[in-house]
Amino acid sequence: MDGDEEDLYLPIELIIQILLKLPVKSLIRFKCVCKSWFSLISQPHFANSHFQLTANAHTPRILFINPDLESLSIDFETSLHDDSASYSPDISFLFEEYDYDSSSSSDMDFSSPHPSFLDLDIRGSCRGFILCSGYSSLYLWNPSTGVHRQIPFTTVIDSNLEAKYFYGFGYDESTDDYLVLSMCYDPSARGLLSHLGLFSLRANTWKEMEGGDNLRYSQQCMYSRVDSLLNGVIHWLAFHYDRSMNVIVGFHLTERKLIELPLPIGINNGPRVYDLWLFRGCLSLFDMCTDNGTVEIWVMKKYNVQSSWTKTLVLSFGDIPIHYFCPKYCTKSGDIVGTDDNVLAKYNDKGQLLEHHSYSDHEYGSLVVMYTESLLSLPGGDSDQA
Repeated sequence: MDGDEEDLYLPIELIIQILLKLPVKSLIRFKCVCKSWFSLISQPHFANSHFQLTANAHTPRILFINPDLESLSIDFETSLHDDSASYSPDISFLFEEYDYDSSSSSDMDFSSPHPSFLDLDIRGSCRGFILCSGYSSLYLWNPSTGVHRQIPFTTVIDSNLEAKYFYGFGYDESTDDYLVLSMCYDPSARGLLSHLGLFSLRANTWKEMEGGDNLRYSQQCMYSRVDSLLNGVIHWLAFHYDRSMNVIVGFHLTERKLIELPLPIGINNGPRVYDLWLFRGCLSLFDMCTDNGTVEIWVMKKYNVQSSWTKTLVLSFGDIPIHYFCPKYCTKSGDIVGTDDNVLAKYNDKGQLLEHHSYSDHEYGSLVVMYTESLLSLPGGDSDQA
């Protein structure tokens, strides 16, 4: 018997190495195996080691939140019709602040979205966390663990302004800090009342950025969800008032400064629908023409070099039941996955349609965001909830 017990013994170092190679969902289940595993997997050091070790193997997921307040997380490396790879994270915390009388639901028009859905938006994702905005607060949320934290809206902006807001979200590796960027502008003032604020999770406070009180930019793209975080820079499309043209604006998270990057030559000519995304590790732009149902994909092969912009692929979405197509991700096999906020479609690297699948038939589109599964926690986690 003693010999059998010795044969079953595994050194803790070996157990750690095995656990570090497992996916996030398996690790969350294995917390229930014993107290020592619960303690080990819950440690921030283990979570960071797991994230770093699996960085190159991460498979992002896509999250839908539909107008009926139903969520669905999808692994699109598998078939879009494989429901076994999907699950529904709990999003009830997003609506706790909303004073809604459920008894009035019998009088609701069910072709319309849930009232609180109209106040909800998704602003970005980074290292497993999603930045959401609700009725009166921002939230940072890890869908894999359920942990979330409420963040107040910025207080550095004059509350009397009828301003529009842009939010970005990223991670500053040099300070091990998560940062929320807020840019607001008054459309009636042609950019003269723009402000730039930054929220530090470590400091737990908003700070107005120096020189950010007279910006000449407004947000350009209505579909932007700030999924283009690259090289420690948050990128978004903006309109420059003085030059009357669209540009790419970036905020460097470590240097705490704005930079401007060029669009492809000629891309500003005429009305069009386009936005940024990441394609094979490069900053990319999709240029959509709804008249003929095509999307051109441009790739900046050398960062911040205008001449390196290359038109790489043209996709046609005219044969599937969608109104537009926004590319979201390039899979390990080279397939391109995108959505119109209700339907996911997958194309191969030659632009040929492979499959498509509808996840909602609601008249209003769903909220959609890419995220990576992780066990990571936020700094100063005493106020986090699960």
